Amino acid sequence: MSRKPAKDDEKILILKVTASDWEGRVRGMPYRVIAIPEKMSLYDLAEIIIESFGFDFDHAFGFYSNIKRWPRSDEGYELFTDIGEGEQFPGVKKVKVGKVFNQAKKKMLFLFDYGDEWHFITQLMRTEEPKENEKYPAVLESYGEIEQYGYYDEEYEGDDEECEDNDKVV
Repeated sequence: MSRKPAKDDEKILILKVTASDWEGRVRGMPYRVIAIPEKMSLYDLAEIIIESFGFDFDHAFGFYSNIKRWPRSDEGYELFTDIGEGEQFPGVKKVKVGKVFNQAKKKMLFLFDYGDEWHFITQLMRTEEPKENEKYPAVLESYGEIEQYGYYDEEYEGDDEECEDNDKVV
């Protein structure tokens, strides 16, 4: 992802992004604190989140207002809309981060990969003026690690008749 200085007339949003379970629990979970200019898109925010956790940016995603039951969200933004497959919510490529995270403590669920359903609670901590000579977006703080594909063993080269744990493939 390319980084550049913020424009003089824009604020920097400081967001805390915490991995969570499907119930929204975050205690002890890995997190990142990200600084991003308010005029960058939700797509840009998603890219820096995924990059900061060391994931591959290779799946569809969305931002949702209902942390525990994302399909019941009143507010949402989805990559599906940008690629012509969604209609319920606006896309993520043209919507600015500052439009969505527009009040202190606002939280949204960032859902990445609708198959594995990686949940990240994304919360606006504060806004601030851009720092001189700083390039954005930037990861300000990092705690803990998670693996996107931790269950996959690259060395296993079976013939798909049996899995590594000897369970039959159905």
